[in-house]
Amino acid sequence: MQGGAVKDSEQLARYVEDLLRGGMSRREALAVKLANRAGSAGRLEAAVKVDRELDCTKLGRESRLASRQMGRQVIKVAADQLRGKTVLKDYLDAIGGDRTPGHLAVSFGLTLGACGWNGEETVAAFLYQTAVGFVSASMRLLPIGQREGQRVLGEWLPLIDRISREMSTGTPMSSWSPIQDIYGMRHGSLEWRLFRS
Repeated sequence: MQGGAVKDSEQLARYVEDLLRGGMSRREALAVKLANRAGSAGRLEAAVKVDRELDCTKLGRESRLASRQMGRQVIKVAADQLRGKTVLKDYLDAIGGDRTPGHLAVSFGLTLGACGWNGEETVAAFLYQTAVGFVSASMRLLPIGQREGQRVLGEWLPLIDRISREMSTGTPMSSWSPIQDIYGMRHGSLEWRLFRS
C-alpha cells in the first residue's frame, strides 16, 4: 500500500485473491490440512515434517519469523487449554527443543485436528481467519470502511470454500506468489509501518 500497488478495495481484492490462489492454497492451506490429519491421529512426527517443509518454502525472513511467532503463541494457548490432547504438548515441546519451527498453519491445523475438526473445515477456517486479517489491516491503511470490508470479505468466501474442498494432500507443497513475496521482503525496510509483518 505504501508503494502504491494497492489503493482501493478492488485492488485489495485482486491482490488477496491472487495470494489465496497462487500462494496460500499450495502452501499454508496444504500445511493446515496435513497438520489437521496429524492432529486427528496424534502423530507428532507428521506435524514436525510438514512444519519443516513449510519453513523451507517461506522465502521472506519477516513472514517466516512472523508465522513462527504466531504459531508458537497459538500452540502455547492450545496445549494449556487442551491438556488431554498430548500431541499439542508434544509439539510445543518439539518447538521448545528446536526440533521444529512452529509455524501458524501447522499449529492451527494440529490443534483443530486434535479437537476433531476435519481437514476441509480446518482449511476453510484458516483461510477465512487470514482473509479477515487482510480486511482488518486494510481498514487501517486504505480509505475503506467496515461495510466495504465486509463486502470484499464476502466476495472471497466462494474462493475460500473452493480451495478448502479441492485441497489435495497428495500434491507437493509449493508457492507461486512472487509479488507478495517481494512486498513481504521489502516490508522490513519501509519508512513507516503499522504492523510488524
